Amino acid sequence: MAKILALVDGSIYSRSVAGHAAWAASRLGLPVEIAHVLGRRIATNFDLSGNLDANARTNLLRQMADLDEQHGKLAQQKGRAILDGARSEVEAVGGVEVSTKLRNGDLLEALGDLEADAEMVVIGKRGEAADFARLHLGSNLERVVRSSKKPVLVASRSHEPFDRFVIAYDGGTSAHRAVDYVAASPLLKGLSCTLLLVGADTPENRSRLDAPFGRLREGGFEVEARLRNGEPEEVIGACMESGKAGLLVMGAYGHSRIRSYVIGSTTAELVRRCKVPVLMFR
Repeated sequence: MAKILALVDGSIYSRSVAGHAAWAASRLGLPVEIAHVLGRRIATNFDLSGNLDANARTNLLRQMADLDEQHGKLAQQKGRAILDGARSEVEAVGGVEVSTKLRNGDLLEALGDLEADAEMVVIGKRGEAADFARLHLGSNLERVVRSSKKPVLVASRSHEPFDRFVIAYDGGTSAHRAVDYVAASPLLKGLSCTLLLVGADTPENRSRLDAPFGRLREGGFEVEARLRNGEPEEVIGACMESGKAGLLVMGAYGHSRIRSYVIGSTTAELVRRCKVPVLMFR
């Protein structure tokens, strides 16, 4: 059965991830699975061959093994506490079936299995170790969005009700996927849509809006099409900061990691700037 997969890590965003996941699940009529991946513990290797006699070396190695086992148990307890807290948040919404899963290993290795039957993946904008003062994005966010084969809903700091959303449309493959998904899915049905294309006001650009506009209207949406000139980060960011829309839908990471490192990423900048959730498609 399909599900909403919510990834939590114990950060301040875990509560919001649970709230966004419960919202999506209730709109889609699906259960929520909350997952926490512990990650691999880094083993510390000491060369004790020439420093200690046999008995001292044996005792020290035994203590190190005991300490590693204790750390493992504490990590398991912390993981279960994180999952229980997120589960309570989903259950508070009511009417949503919820389960939890605790995994060991690398997040991306676990993601392939966890998202196999998922309709959508929900993750927080920032993780437990993110620098909030500098508005750094979570270290796993880009990794998950680039690796996931499913739509990824990036949770904002808190989950708030909304009645309007924006689709940032650029004519690319991922933007087409976003429009097709929104038009066919019950996720956003009944909400007003702004279809935004950033570019010069030319007949060619205006005609690029015709197909997605028609697709959304066929899907039953009230749609307002806009064509605005400027830099995508500024135009889309200003649109979202106007406070009229509560969700941004967009394609994600159109360039390679190397290119994004050199010239920056529109995706990362918009996720960093927006104070609302962002639904992204690869």
